[in-house]
Amino acid sequence: MRFAGIIVDISNKDVDKSYTYIIPEALRSEIDIGTPVTVPFGKRTISGFVTEITDTTDVDPEKLKPITAIDTKAAAIEHQLIRLAVWMKDTYGCTMNQALKTVLPVKRKVRARTKNTEPLPLGNEPPKALNAEQLAAVNGILQEFRSPQRRPAVLFGITGSGKTEVYMELIRRTMDAGRQAILLIPEISLTYQNLSRFTRVFGGQVGIVHSKLSAGEKYECFERARKGEISVMIGPRSALFAPFPDLGMIIVDEEHEGAYISDSAPRYNAVEAAVKRGELAGAGVVLGSATPSVHTFNTAMDRKYAIFLLKHRAAAGSSLPHVDIIDMREELKEGNKGMLSRKLEDGIRERLEKKEQIMLFLNRRGYSGSISCRSCGKVIKCPHCDVSMTSHKGNILKCHYCGYTVGMPDRCPSCGSPYIAGFGAGTQKVESLVKKEFPEARIIRMDMDTTSRKNAHEKLLKAFGEGKADILIGTQMIVKGHDFPRVTLMGILAADLSLNVSSYTAAERTFQLLTQAAGRAGRAGAAGEVMIQTYSPDHYAVTCAAAQDYISFYKQELAYRKLLSYPPAGAMMNVVALDEQEENAAAGIQTFYDYSASFLRGEGKIIGPVDAGIAKIKDVYRKQFIIKHPDRERLMELRDRLQELPGCLRQIDIS
Repeated sequence: MRFAGIIVDISNKDVDKSYTYIIPEALRSEIDIGTPVTVPFGKRTISGFVTEITDTTDVDPEKLKPITAIDTKAAAIEHQLIRLAVWMKDTYGCTMNQALKTVLPVKRKVRARTKNTEPLPLGNEPPKALNAEQLAAVNGILQEFRSPQRRPAVLFGITGSGKTEVYMELIRRTMDAGRQAILLIPEISLTYQNLSRFTRVFGGQVGIVHSKLSAGEKYECFERARKGEISVMIGPRSALFAPFPDLGMIIVDEEHEGAYISDSAPRYNAVEAAVKRGELAGAGVVLGSATPSVHTFNTAMDRKYAIFLLKHRAAAGSSLPHVDIIDMREELKEGNKGMLSRKLEDGIRERLEKKEQIMLFLNRRGYSGSISCRSCGKVIKCPHCDVSMTSHKGNILKCHYCGYTVGMPDRCPSCGSPYIAGFGAGTQKVESLVKKEFPEARIIRMDMDTTSRKNAHEKLLKAFGEGKADILIGTQMIVKGHDFPRVTLMGILAADLSLNVSSYTAAERTFQLLTQAAGRAGRAGAAGEVMIQTYSPDHYAVTCAAAQDYISFYKQELAYRKLLSYPPAGAMMNVVALDEQEENAAAGIQTFYDYSASFLRGEGKIIGPVDAGIAKIKDVYRKQFIIKHPDRERLMELRDRLQELPGCLRQIDIS
């Protein structure tokens, strides 16, 4: 006898409530996960979906009723989304309930409220005519999707090459075929400037979701998609689950962005989930970026993804900017202890005289806790893991991968300089400095403080785009896909700080940030210049970003990953134990460690256990260990076993 777990009302907030039914012998071959069925429920017969199939049940079988029939009238979209939820459960180690609540829209009422957002322009203005390179990419991508392989496509285009125009044409052709499209954009890029380009072309056919919508508003938008009232959904990772009845295209813009990875259960990667949903829906999937993730590009090199190139900037007469790498060690030697190099100061002065615009990007990623030398540029790294050590109370440095600890030196271990410390400057300090040096300049500062109010992000960017300021100062939020034609100088401050992040992906993130930042200058014909201020002028992440040379970066980074067995050269699993009592967290992580060591029997390498990178959050202690292993499937099997062990809470991620 076989049994099925069935949910009977997927629009209810209690979607995790499932009921057990017997699978009749006559229906066994037809019933699978996600199959729509009709079942007896009280005195009625209602529709439901299969979420689990088992050979055993905790309920007395004599008290169970059989499934009535396959529901041939059910919408195929629910079947598809439930199958996606099952894949997420298996891939990311979450519960079925967590996966279902992520992929299925929960019915909520929309509360009436005053909308004070600036309305997006609606209309049917024709999109820009494609150049030959863009048109070749569109035709090549569509040809790939019509082939028997139908591989996901990587659109690898330099900054300013017009990837958005390619997206628009792909969406237009998808709509012409009577199908629908989803465009995923990192939340930080959901700006008025970007969204208005799509609503001008596709008008009322566009639905937009984002984190500031209420649950009711999001549900209402998804219902419009289900009913066919819209054909394009734009938004961050949750937009992937729009219930379009005939989804034909999924586009993931800036696919390298970390924002596509959920930080709460299910801890899914929206890029991977997009590929899976495309497979289930028979839809094409496009992953676009000027700096593809190492994982994505490696998959393309293995020919599992097709790749299409945009090698030239789209605007007539525009080209990649000239890039200078400024060695801040030399500035210090010559007596300049300030944040701005002399060359950057001269460049700002020159642009102000010409009435051109300047952007100053402060690379704050990785500033906290890392220790570096201003004389030689060296960062103190763990001798065992090749990641940066992090400063802690008690004047000690600690590795968050293996737990190696050493006292804080008073001089640089490499060159003996006393100029060794963490980085403490923020955007406000930069703004004060620039105002002092250039009192005539009109300045906009963008950081968490100035963008905390509703719509402040969009208003500040719009003001800068309209020429109401000369200099825009900000963190990474100012370098994500924005197009400001008057910007001819980009100054990148503390370019190498992100190299100090205690992670094997530090060089990748640095290269991506610097390349994206450099791409903001000279996008409309006027010559652009980028000045990268760094204490690591010879690091390949910096030199390759300056040259806008992704291929060279990829080769060197992959060699590093292979040497130390980091993904994608192998799989890695991070196991974290969490408890309000530190001794319980310590006991829990030891239990998980002992089980893992017994399970693997010497396979791979276990590093730790140690305190997690952030050892305590909201009074919950966190202990962790890391496993490197060549076989991802083996780690997934271990993860599932660890999830079943009794004890404290745990968080397990596989990369």
